[in-house]
Amino acid sequence: MSVSAKSVGLFLCASLLTAVAVAAFDFAIDPLQLFHAARFTTAFYTSDDRMRAAGLIRSLNFDTVFIGTSLAVHFRPSEIDKALGVKSVKLAMSGSTSPEQHFAIQTAIAVKHPKEVIWEMDDWIFRDAPDVDSDAYFPADLYRRNPRGIAGYLLSLDTARESIWLMLRHIKLLDDLALRLTWAGYLKYNNDNVDEIGTVPMYVDQKALYGAGKAMASYQHYRKAPAEMSVGCDYDAMVRNFDRDALDLIRRNPDVRFVVYFPPYSILQFVAMRDAAPATLKIVYDFTAYASRRLTQFPNVRLHDFREASEVTHDLNNYADVVHHSPTVDLKELSWLAEGKYVVDREAPTAPLERLKAQVEAFQIDESDRRAEAVKPGTDASGTGQ
Repeated sequence: MSVSAKSVGLFLCASLLTAVAVAAFDFAIDPLQLFHAARFTTAFYTSDDRMRAAGLIRSLNFDTVFIGTSLAVHFRPSEIDKALGVKSVKLAMSGSTSPEQHFAIQTAIAVKHPKEVIWEMDDWIFRDAPDVDSDAYFPADLYRRNPRGIAGYLLSLDTARESIWLMLRHIKLLDDLALRLTWAGYLKYNNDNVDEIGTVPMYVDQKALYGAGKAMASYQHYRKAPAEMSVGCDYDAMVRNFDRDALDLIRRNPDVRFVVYFPPYSILQFVAMRDAAPATLKIVYDFTAYASRRLTQFPNVRLHDFREASEVTHDLNNYADVVHHSPTVDLKELSWLAEGKYVVDREAPTAPLERLKAQVEAFQIDESDRRAEAVKPGTDASGTGQ
């Protein structure tokens, strides 16, 4: 064997041994808890909600999946469990689409066989989006734990970096440094309390985050930029994606109870469409009617429509914009789910939609001082009796 060939052989052997050592170390620490619970370190959870969900499915024991978009991320599993008498895992992902949510739910069902799925569902998620294998931001192979996913995870330098720092956190001085590195975005595993993942911390003043002024500013923005409300809002596409990602999933899992709820957007969300994008509002209404009729046909589905809950949706102090509500509303939603409020009647599936339409039609904006005022029940838009 020539010297050059021997050198190449030694290099390849050294590279292989290094790769094996890195993979073994990453498997032992397993920051995502994809293969086992934390053993040598405190369990920390990544800020990447799509990746984190893959680990939560494998590492936690649960009988209920709680999933949705950014409107579901602030819930605390302990609050869900207390209100509903379940053992939940929160798989909510900000900005998630129906293919992503479908895939996460189906993986959780296959791995842990939960008895119930609580699904925050809205029309936005059913707009056209890439499938999970074409989505660069969704690690589908980690959920599958197939060879490609395992190799990509265990041989990743990102995984090795996180694993090393999870070990170093045992040293107080380095733990403080690690905290600063997570603030800077260098480290992603930044939360050691699974109950606080994605929540608004208790010490944060909610009045600084939510208020009527913020909701009105968002309303004014969408009135000036109505195209933003209409992006991807295509009825045929939404129906097609709904049938594929929601109905097929429900149909294939008849032993799982699906508690679906339409979240309590502020009334201004619909008023903005009424005033600036009426064609989009019609699509939303038509899709709601279709989805409500189809969902209520399944015996393993209970549907709630919280959009008609005017005591919340007309109080603009509950909102950071026209859509996102405060954690206080999260608790109201849990109480509604527990009490069976705003349940859609199987015999009249579009009745809540008709009540919402009436609210939207009656709601008036005082443009002189940009205050929003709801018309009280029993009065017309001018405030006089009907």
